[in-house]
Amino acid sequence: MNQEEYIKQRVDNQLHWYSAKSMINKKMHLGTRGLVIIFSAFIPFAAGFSETHPDHLYLNYLIGVLGMLVAIIAGVSALMKYQEKWVKYRSTAEALNREKYMFMTSSGNYRDEKDPFHLLVTRVENIIALENTMWSEFMNEDEKI
Repeated sequence: MNQEEYIKQRVDNQLHWYSAKSMINKKMHLGTRGLVIIFSAFIPFAAGFSETHPDHLYLNYLIGVLGMLVAIIAGVSALMKYQEKWVKYRSTAEALNREKYMFMTSSGNYRDEKDPFHLLVTRVENIIALENTMWSEFMNEDEKI
């Protein structure tokens, strides 16, 4: 496999994958956090409104449903670890991107290297292997508890 094929098939492919996963997890994190904030803010509002309008019994049900939704959404967000995955995926994507551009511009570690392509392959594969190891440890954290 030559340099161009490796960069296209491995580096760019992995870079795209990590970037896409990072974006999905960022949206999920911000979405769930936003819903928790909104639903939490409506609870005291509905509680205050229900005291001034005791004939509106549905407000008590609304308060209960909002509280339940806050608990469910916060729990799912904690379980799925959206924020942590977002940061890990983004960091890996940035590390891959940095290696790619340092190699392409013969900068940094690649400047005086006799075989810069093999150094690129080694460094990229190390980044991916490290992320895979961290992923495995990260996902097993809950099982240790």
